[in-house]
Amino acid sequence: MPLDYNNSIPLYLQLKEKIEEKIIKGMFKTKIPSEREIMDEYHVSRSTVRQAVGELVESGILVKRAGRGTFIALKPIDDWLGSLSSTTETIERMGMSSGAKLLRSEVIELSPELKQETGLDKAFHFKRLRYANYIPIGIENHYYPISLGERINTYDLNKETLYDLLETELGIHTFEAEQVIKAGKPIKQDEDLLELEPQSSVLFTNRKLFDINERFVEYEQAIYRADMYSFKIKLSRKNAK
Repeated sequence: MPLDYNNSIPLYLQLKEKIEEKIIKGMFKTKIPSEREIMDEYHVSRSTVRQAVGELVESGILVKRAGRGTFIALKPIDDWLGSLSSTTETIERMGMSSGAKLLRSEVIELSPELKQETGLDKAFHFKRLRYANYIPIGIENHYYPISLGERINTYDLNKETLYDLLETELGIHTFEAEQVIKAGKPIKQDEDLLELEPQSSVLFTNRKLFDINERFVEYEQAIYRADMYSFKIKLSRKNAK
């Protein structure tokens, strides 16, 4: 797909925009093609490719690794512990576009572990794949009391932010949550959904949400890519001498 040679915009800048567009759309996963592949696809010289890639490296979108190629410098999503935020809010706060794809919506019998955590025998289960700049970054499983889940199920969960939906549409005022974070390896199915290399590490999070009256609202089990998601907490030492 050649570039526009009659355009006043220099070829290397046109090429830079093309590469950046493919990165944003998730067409390149972890690295971009070789110089020769880009030259052949866009019918440009090696110097044009190097100028375009150099611009992207300079802007922090790409990073060169000697002997390995040019990789996408994934911008990690930082989630502050102690702040009850939705994934959408966290992603957008980092200046990235958020997205979601509903994978499951069903009433299920809960496992003994989930029964203990939720106090429910059955729950309405939603499973969503979460995106940041069109890159899959997490898988979220939400469990609600059936009556609440049925109300949530009437909305388009490919577009809605669950916390906003609970508070603005359903009149449930969330107050606090208990959260546990662990590192581990995903199962093959989740590894494929997140487009991870084999044996990649992920972050597992479990979060129990309560309303202002301390009533159970939601239990969430989520998996996030360790290369794109990090948690931060501010610490202070009191009475230090």
